[in-house]
Amino acid sequence: MAHKPDMTSNSPAVSAVAAAIAETGLTVETRELPKLERTIARALTPGQDRVDDATFRAALCTVRRKPWGSRLMDLTRRAGQVWVTRADTEAAAATIDDPEPDDARLLDALSVVIRARLRASAPTPEAAVETIRADLFDGTGRILTPAETETLSRAVAEAFALDPRSGFVEGMRRDADIRRQEQEAIEQAARTRRTEEERRLQEWEASLVGFSEVPRLLRCSGKEALRWIAENRLPVARRVPQPDGTEHWEFDPRELVALRKHLPEWRGGAPSTPALVPDAGTRKVGNAVIARVAALDRYAAHFKTARALKRRITLVTGPTNSGKSHTALEALARAESGMALAPLRLLAHEFREALTARGVPTSLATGEERIDVPGSRHLAATVEMCPLHNPVDVAIIDEAQMLSDPDRGAAWTAAIMGAPARHLYVLGAPDCVPMVRRIAELCGDPLDEVRLERKGPLVTASEAVQIKDLKPHDALIAFSRREVLDLRALLVARGRKVAVVYGALSPEVRRAEAQRFNDGAADILIATDAIGMGLNLTIRRVIFTALRKFDGTQTRDLNAQEVKQIGGRAGRYGKHEQGIVAVLAGAGSVSFVRTMLAAPPAEPTDLRPQVQPDSDIIQAVAAEIGSESLFGVLSRIRRAVLRHDDPNYRLANMEQAFAIATALEGVTGLTLAQRWVYAMCPVDDRDNGIQRLIQWAADHAADRPVIPPGTGRLPPAERADRVELERAEKRHKRLVAWRWLALRFPDAYRASEDAEDATARLNDWIEDVLRQQSSRARADNAEQPAHKRPGPHKPGRSFGKGPAGNGRKPRSSART
Repeated sequence: MAHKPDMTSNSPAVSAVAAAIAETGLTVETRELPKLERTIARALTPGQDRVDDATFRAALCTVRRKPWGSRLMDLTRRAGQVWVTRADTEAAAATIDDPEPDDARLLDALSVVIRARLRASAPTPEAAVETIRADLFDGTGRILTPAETETLSRAVAEAFALDPRSGFVEGMRRDADIRRQEQEAIEQAARTRRTEEERRLQEWEASLVGFSEVPRLLRCSGKEALRWIAENRLPVARRVPQPDGTEHWEFDPRELVALRKHLPEWRGGAPSTPALVPDAGTRKVGNAVIARVAALDRYAAHFKTARALKRRITLVTGPTNSGKSHTALEALARAESGMALAPLRLLAHEFREALTARGVPTSLATGEERIDVPGSRHLAATVEMCPLHNPVDVAIIDEAQMLSDPDRGAAWTAAIMGAPARHLYVLGAPDCVPMVRRIAELCGDPLDEVRLERKGPLVTASEAVQIKDLKPHDALIAFSRREVLDLRALLVARGRKVAVVYGALSPEVRRAEAQRFNDGAADILIATDAIGMGLNLTIRRVIFTALRKFDGTQTRDLNAQEVKQIGGRAGRYGKHEQGIVAVLAGAGSVSFVRTMLAAPPAEPTDLRPQVQPDSDIIQAVAAEIGSESLFGVLSRIRRAVLRHDDPNYRLANMEQAFAIATALEGVTGLTLAQRWVYAMCPVDDRDNGIQRLIQWAADHAADRPVIPPGTGRLPPAERADRVELERAEKRHKRLVAWRWLALRFPDAYRASEDAEDATARLNDWIEDVLRQQSSRARADNAEQPAHKRPGPHKPGRSFGKGPAGNGRKPRSSART
């Protein structure tokens, strides 16, 4: 509805608007008036109640830019341009100076913005198309149809000024058609193979018999059968739990018949020849046989090099800032050969630097990089990269409390059991003691225990801390990326210099942010509990902004170990006389923190270390069941290798590996060993990581080079917003996974230098964005309504999403 000027108001802005409407003849809707009058009011000088034509038109354009952006979004969606973003349309709307543009004028403005974005997104047209497709896939999970790819390709061709006769658009459409057909074939083949593997398993299960059939098939008495089961001579193929708590035992009749020849020996007669496993190609292999082949119930024996050594384990425990690493590093530096295993790539680098500083040449091995130092006999590595076949004099394994971690605990089990070191130092929080003792017992290794005390006192603040009372060397702890950035915006708006650390940042950026804080370039650190492991930080006071967090399954109170691990970062020895642990006002009770810090080490609910198969075990089981299906192998392992009541070990969570194996079933041309490597790749499925991984695997299997992800368009750091920052973090995740695979499949993942350059550019850009302490953040915050501005948490409220701030520890950083 058009506005009829009201000349009776005494407001200068209202008068100015009314006069301008009358003079220009422009139509203004009633709903536009309030914002238009506020905009004009800011342009008026005291005593003025008129504006010139240009000022009025500019103010009206300002009011209409948001609706213009929405109109452009509608137009582009109708045209199939699903890759156009809200930021694109807003940028286009900001360039329009005509208050009444038609659709053609709006689209012309958008074309200019789109051309610039596409041209800046990648160095080549092909890479630009791939970058836009990848960004859309990351943001929404959407895969462009061939028709949508053609529309995008036309825009890219225009942006790069390609000759229409170049065939670029047709080639990209053809490639999209091929990929769509290939994807459909992969999905169909995966369904077919999974169905076949499940049918084979069901047929085998249907062939099983109960205990009542054992005497007849084995030609023995019931008492003899029970005795031989107790002696582990008769394999129970499957144990089915019953409602009353008992188990129903089932047996494979073929296995029983094959064991008849051993009865004389078992009854005390002449010894028989060793039992031979029948040919897997002519029989159904029972779960008991699979369990024996996998041997996860005898996991320690799997590490033959370590078992051949006369190992001695020294367990060094203590709270944060007790000097555990220093003690072990001194012994490692004196050794002729050795290795240091860390939970994160960042800490592996720190181990290497510490040894190098002691005059010890040290190589590096992480999931995505190698540094080989000629003549070096020492290695710094992440835990998953532990070499199992090269004996050394001394080895260090850090953060042993990770044995209980549901995602990575099995890696610590394998490293502690399998590290081929004559003297093994295991470092960790006091909570890890019972589990390490149990592992040493299973390995038959003698264990010495050293308990260190904190070098400086750690105290609890007497009262909650107000946001206005933050001081240099304070660290605020939040439990989500969003909360970290909200707090950063709040403090920057107040003129504070801030550094941030959270799990989605690369190790390089985290280290740079830590350095800014340590050097005084930033006086406040805001972090998730990603700082609880590694990073040398000169923190005087750790301040929790929440005492509850989401751990990937539920929202719960922080436990004592988490409070100690994070709070213990306060009071760096030699920098601050004592460390202080506090709570932000409104976030919870100080007494809760005091209680957690004073709590004794928690007793593990399950002392059985977590285990999982490796490539050798996967190959052995596959040979036994006569299948090259990783899905089939893992299905059997999940059912067979460990009883739920095994006294020594428990099977680790392998859900992601199983999900990748399931999706890989339709990709032909990869060996079982290659499929297992893909199943171990550090991806995050919440970012569609598995689907992208399958696309890469399909290219690999088809002998096509797998193109590394690019950086995309990186706007000037001072103008970057949170959406662009998050997009860059996701691109970095893609590069981590790509580089991880490139180390294992260099023939398929060929452009390693390009990937390294892209990684470096992203790291530099992200750090530049985080380093900005400009008034832009103040302005962004000031424009928000007061009730929406970031502030301290309310009591009991948690915005956390796990240690990395996004639901759980990201595998991309965990394994690299």
